[in-house]
Amino acid sequence: MAVLKYEEIAESLRTRIAAGEYAPGEVIPSGRDLAEQWGVSRATAIKAVDVLRNDGVVVAKQGTGFVVTETPVARPAGARRAGSARILGGMPFLRVGAPDWAEPPARVATALGLAPGVKALRRVRVLQLPDGSPNSCVEAWFPPEIGEAAPRLSDTAPIAEGTTRYVRRQTGRFPAEGVDITTVRLATEVEAERLAVDEGSAVAVLLHTAHDQEGRPLVCEEGVTPAALFEQVDTYAM
Repeated sequence: MAVLKYEEIAESLRTRIAAGEYAPGEVIPSGRDLAEQWGVSRATAIKAVDVLRNDGVVVAKQGTGFVVTETPVARPAGARRAGSARILGGMPFLRVGAPDWAEPPARVATALGLAPGVKALRRVRVLQLPDGSPNSCVEAWFPPEIGEAAPRLSDTAPIAEGTTRYVRRQTGRFPAEGVDITTVRLATEVEAERLAVDEGSAVAVLLHTAHDQEGRPLVCEEGVTPAALFEQVDTYAM
């Protein structure tokens, strides 16, 4: 499938942001400048910037233009419906520790198709409410072939273009199907500390597994949310 010009411009800007050419808080080229650089209409250039804005990579700053976002935004585990922007339903988050290689829990290993004893790359974050308090904690586990092919997943710094786009750029693999399993249980000691609740408090657990275009697991995320904050709404025809 041919890449449209505005998509090509947006991807170029993502790459430049990811490489540090435009740091958080810095202004990206204006629509007029992009139109001149790429030899396209201003409408096409603006559409490219809109793609980045919808994904939460840049934000509008009055009197300045569009700047690279300083606050990383992530969606809760499982909130990756087809066609949804990264910023849709996204929340500010804090990275917990540094990404590491560890043996995942049995349920995650099963979802990723890993044999016992095989380590996966783990990234942990805590999503925050507007007042800065924890909303949920998410452990994202990447199978070895993804973690090794996408080295920036091992960095603590946010990936401006988003992990999905970065992994696709590195591996050619992208999410084609998601499987979400929601259960309830009691918070572990570690989860209670991350969520600022009492150990043994009721929590909802969403296990999200993304599969690529060939049905191979790309990532498994376990999102844990205090019962008082968890709500799932489904609207459907009858």
